[in-house]
Amino acid sequence: MIHSYFNQIADLLETVEKEEKEAMITAAEKVANAIQNGGIIHLFGCGHSHILTEEVYYRAGGLVPIHPIFHEPLMLHEGAVRSSDLERKNEYAKTFMEEQDIRQEDVVMILSTSGRNPVPVDAAKFAKSKGAYVIGMTSIGYASSQPSRHISGQRLFDTVDLVIDNHAPIGDALLSHEKVKVNFSPSSTVIGAVLLNAIFAESIKKMTENNFEPPIFLSGNLEGSDEHNQMLIAKYKERISL
Repeated sequence: MIHSYFNQIADLLETVEKEEKEAMITAAEKVANAIQNGGIIHLFGCGHSHILTEEVYYRAGGLVPIHPIFHEPLMLHEGAVRSSDLERKNEYAKTFMEEQDIRQEDVVMILSTSGRNPVPVDAAKFAKSKGAYVIGMTSIGYASSQPSRHISGQRLFDTVDLVIDNHAPIGDALLSHEKVKVNFSPSSTVIGAVLLNAIFAESIKKMTENNFEPPIFLSGNLEGSDEHNQMLIAKYKERISL
């Protein structure tokens, strides 16, 4: 199964690169423009999707102005089953989104592979109400196969300015076996991490081409990196808690 998983992931990455290239370029342009104009990049996801918001936060070789929207009851460590229940609650997003400093010059990325639950949909709607440019990362095929749980009947891909399809299969699991009753081995975290890092890499290139120095963290384990990083932390400290 190891070989099968690697092959399936490789095939999926190839599909995503081909099918989502234009959307990724657009996303990178929006990210670059936001940072050049003093904005920051917010990311939000529930459950396992929140892992991707940490993947690009305070990351060696990554962009500095990245703000993950952490709401611990929607993560896994305070109760995995409870986090799933809360994600299904309409209007629950108000309990934490209203305190977020989201501005017109910002980009907000909402991550939800199933795209059907109310909290990501409401988070996207709130961000748009603040004038931010909102990007949704989801599986259109998965989301389209299931009824929305949002009171409006909308899914995440209905509510954002730009959709990036991670092409995860229905249920997220890639593999099957004749003696296993259900599919297994998820795809969305691997694909999501590649998507985000590719988008940010392209945005760094675009900033450089615009004669703007991209704010990039150096690894704290490199000699001489502390001064570089502290200067960038000080620059963004009013908007991002590091």
